[in-house]
Amino acid sequence: MKLINTLLLLLVAVAIFGQESSIIAENAKVIQAGTGYTFTEGPAVSPDGKVFFTDQPNDRIYVWDETRGIELWSDNTGRSNGMYFNADSQLVACADLHNQLVYFDRDKKKHFLFENYEDRYLNGPNDLWIAPNGDIYFTDPYYHRDYWKEGHTPAQDVRGVYHLSHEGAASRVIDDYKQPNGIIGTPDGKILYVADINDRKIWKYGIQPDGALSGKTFFAPEGSDGMTIDDRGNIYLTMGKVWVYSPDGEMIQEIEIPESPSNVCFGGKDRDILFITARTSVYTLKMNVKGVQ
Repeated sequence: MKLINTLLLLLVAVAIFGQESSIIAENAKVIQAGTGYTFTEGPAVSPDGKVFFTDQPNDRIYVWDETRGIELWSDNTGRSNGMYFNADSQLVACADLHNQLVYFDRDKKKHFLFENYEDRYLNGPNDLWIAPNGDIYFTDPYYHRDYWKEGHTPAQDVRGVYHLSHEGAASRVIDDYKQPNGIIGTPDGKILYVADINDRKIWKYGIQPDGALSGKTFFAPEGSDGMTIDDRGNIYLTMGKVWVYSPDGEMIQEIEIPESPSNVCFGGKDRDILFITARTSVYTLKMNVKGVQ
């Protein structure tokens, strides 16, 4: 009897631990927050918890509020794709109409930030992450756009990843990928995760004081269009579904979405709502973990 009681207590403890350690809130369901778009991308959370996302083929940025829903924010975005808020609450975007990095001020006015590397245009900036010190890391693959002029070809000789320092100095920090895409860093600015989407691999790097990367390490056997990170250090990937990996590279959660997801971030006033862009729609999921900035 003593053995049976001990086993029962152990099972209860395991069940409680499982509930407490689950990253998804109890009884939470994936909810469609909006639909009718052509291809949603680039979710970025503002300081007040609103999520800005793009309908990239239609050159639009929308904003989601957990109480008010979704509203059109801009229809002149430079074909913005990946986005991220900087420390000045400016929305920085990869805008591939003219293969630039741009930012939007609080009046929605678009400003040029960066476009040339070694006197040549970028291939088409896709996704970015801004480090705590203001440095920007962005991916520059090549996806041919039908709104480019006829005969448009890649300007850069590799599909690379770049570092743009807060002082304006640019350097190519990755040059050996098939197709770089999703990118995210840790809130302490020490680690960077980058997806080689065509090679179905996620790589992990140490970030050096000068912005260079070191210690390339295999992290996960997945591609990813967009990525985010939570306050436990888990990494969220988007490839067919949302895949969640622990900081040690262990796959801990699969989240099925009605449409194939393209990108993901945490939003809401408490940063505990997972916001997922997925083709023609956007979705939300209540979480037990929170996003980090």
